[in-house]
Amino acid sequence: MIRLSNKRKAPVYNFFNILLWMLLAGGCIGFIVDKIRFNILDEKSCFLIIVPIVLLIVIYIHGKQIFEYDSEGEAVHFRNRSITSFLNKPQSDEFPKYKLVKFEMFSFLFFRRLYVTILSKNSGTTTLTYEISYLTRKQVSDLKTSLNKIIRANKEKRHQE
Repeated sequence: MIRLSNKRKAPVYNFFNILLWMLLAGGCIGFIVDKIRFNILDEKSCFLIIVPIVLLIVIYIHGKQIFEYDSEGEAVHFRNRSITSFLNKPQSDEFPKYKLVKFEMFSFLFFRRLYVTILSKNSGTTTLTYEISYLTRKQVSDLKTSLNKIIRANKEKRHQE
């Protein structure tokens, strides 16, 4: 079984996040200075604010940057968090391997989501969602392989019983 994490890239994500916030602050100052003093950009000065806001929205929609997966031992542990904790609350789920029923990965352009279905006492099954847009192709492939092994082992156990 494997451990998978992209938290080593957190400083890079944090750098770009801070850079965009600084670009937005600089754009606001530039917009105000242009309107009050120079008036060089005319109507185009609003792009000094719009472009950084659009980029920040895209990053927010893109999802949580840090994904951790651990399938060593008898339990499976998923952890998904954003580098800006005030925007998204961290998600952490741990459950026994035998509860894992199936998983599905959804990809659209630059967005990727992992849907994991587990057995639940109350409703039969529960689907958990994780944002995996920031994982590399190799990490996604390793994740698929590990989850498939667990599901295959669970099916064999159920078939033997």
